[in-house]
Amino acid sequence: MQTAKHILAHLHSLENKANQAGMKRFAIGNDNTLGISLPVLREISKNLKKQSNRHALAKTLWKSNIHEAMILASMLADPKQFSAEEMDSWTLQFYSWDLCDQVCTNLFHKTPYYLEKAFAYSYHSEEFVKRCGFVLMVQYTVHHKKESDEMCLQFLKRIEEEAGDERNFVKKALNWCLRQIGKRNAFLHPHALAAAHRIFTQGSRSARWIANDAIRELESEAIIQRLGLKP
Repeated sequence: MQTAKHILAHLHSLENKANQAGMKRFAIGNDNTLGISLPVLREISKNLKKQSNRHALAKTLWKSNIHEAMILASMLADPKQFSAEEMDSWTLQFYSWDLCDQVCTNLFHKTPYYLEKAFAYSYHSEEFVKRCGFVLMVQYTVHHKKESDEMCLQFLKRIEEEAGDERNFVKKALNWCLRQIGKRNAFLHPHALAAAHRIFTQGSRSARWIANDAIRELESEAIIQRLGLKP
């Protein structure tokens, strides 16, 4: 059974300085990256998930403040044991878009309270906490397709309300969420498109960018055909 100390030593042995430079260019991580790719981290997590102490390992790895160890922690943590308080704590420690997105994808949306947190975080003033709220909405839209479409209509309302936020990683999350809702199914497509047109009329730079990018994709021939809509 591997300990956190062994795992961290292994991660350090995989340090890739060329990848570190590339990650920095794309605002991935902070100054705490080792340059380890996601496929490598996923492979490591496969074996560690068999350990009975995986959740305890996850909490220790998160505290290491090593970027890849924190992502690995989100792959190992047990969503059934992960508390709402822990979710708040981890979210407040987000410092980059990719850490936010990976934790939401690997862990947060599998917890029983992620929707409640999605709305709560969407009102938060901190950039990556707010991003987390909308990324969780993306997770609902993409990975919980058997759940109600009506919830997505509430997401659209929040996107419209926050479309004036000029911060890069917030507006990109808003745009991502808007596009995913529009691509979810034929029912939601016109609602998302209408929301995008309303957002455009808000007039701010961020609103126009969010709307234009979403309209371009949602009105594309590929999306129209995939959803079986009339051109």
